[in-house]
Amino acid sequence: MTQSSEATSGQDAGENRPGERRKRPIAAFLRATEIDARMLGMLVALAGIWILFHFLSGHTFLTPRNLWNLSVQTSAVAIMATGMVLVIVSRNIDLSVGALMSFVGVVMALVQVRFLPNLWGFDHPATWIITLIVGVVLGALAGGLQGVVIAYLAVPSFIVTLGGFMAWRGIAWVLSSGKTVAPLDTYFQLLGGGARGTIGGMWSWILGIAGCVGIVALIINRRRQRHKYGFPVRAIPVEITLGVISCGAVLVAIFWLNRYYMPDLLARQYAADHGIAWPETGLSISLGIAVPVLILIGVTLVMTFIATRLSFGRYVFAIGGNPEAAELSGIRTRWTIVKVFMLMGVLVAFAAAVQTARLNAAVGSLGELSELYVIAAAVIGGTSFSGGVGTIPGAVIGALVMQSLSSGMVLMGVENSVQKVVVGVVLVLAVTIDTIYRRRMQQ
Repeated sequence: MTQSSEATSGQDAGENRPGERRKRPIAAFLRATEIDARMLGMLVALAGIWILFHFLSGHTFLTPRNLWNLSVQTSAVAIMATGMVLVIVSRNIDLSVGALMSFVGVVMALVQVRFLPNLWGFDHPATWIITLIVGVVLGALAGGLQGVVIAYLAVPSFIVTLGGFMAWRGIAWVLSSGKTVAPLDTYFQLLGGGARGTIGGMWSWILGIAGCVGIVALIINRRRQRHKYGFPVRAIPVEITLGVISCGAVLVAIFWLNRYYMPDLLARQYAADHGIAWPETGLSISLGIAVPVLILIGVTLVMTFIATRLSFGRYVFAIGGNPEAAELSGIRTRWTIVKVFMLMGVLVAFAAAVQTARLNAAVGSLGELSELYVIAAAVIGGTSFSGGVGTIPGAVIGALVMQSLSSGMVLMGVENSVQKVVVGVVLVLAVTIDTIYRRRMQQ
């Protein structure tokens, strides 16, 4: 037998192996749709977690009420996780996000409880706006301070943010005198969701339809851009299938969330305020999408645009891929790192606003262990500690995975200590999988 015939027979044998036959359709599907295999794996894992907890919790996990609460609970961590992606991509780490959330949250609470009421009283329409501006500016300054020490003084980010981990929370305790700062402005509380902090069923449908229009527009624009520059495009049936699946997922999510209705007492008040007669059978008024989820959607879109469309985002990925080459190519690497940490501080401020508004109070212990969940969400979402690799949507899905685990264990009555063990194991497992995956990719 000649060498060529041996190679041919070996190839035929490989093609006939059951494992090879199973891999080929999957590989062909991923090539045709250009879907990120890791993103698809996360979605499959998330679906598995939801189904498992639904059966283990007595069929309560996938109820509209629990999924609505899950979306609100995920928002704060997911908002910070989008910023943590760029921090880790640039080969840095931020251990101070939880403590910084506490510090910014306490300051925002003090602004609307002790300072602004002296000017114009409580529940002024401008209070929540000024409070949010103060929080964002403070978060940017705090993050920028850490970024300057890291970038210009060459102190490792681990050490700087570890110091921030202890310092910011200590300052928060001093400012609050170890007490709870409450109650907060009525308008500000809407940022935290709850029965009043929602947009209602009708506007949720409008938002869902707008999202579907945006998905179709992105698919068409992407196809035109590829045609324009001569890149290969996906087959029309594949484009249609992906569009239908994406829009279907959005509309199903809206439909399911809209099945969570206002409590009877609040519904009666809503009917009275809007002049609606209260029938004997009662009213089913959908809460719709919560305001924290709207903030998360907006942050995700903006951060995705920054990471993929702006030169700043490309510079961050270039620095993470090869810092020396980025420096030699003319990128102001140190100033870019400062801006990354300033952006992280701004996102922490938004997360602090959501959390304090949701609790209607600020305490020095706000955001404890948040840094663990934020880092875990980014890593589970595909961000590599070796730098240069990460996606914003992946971090949001990672945050949803982490919160789903926590919510499911709460429904099952698992102790808090055991929940922390699970979170730690999941984090280590995610990093291990990432390491193995990248090692195989380099082979």
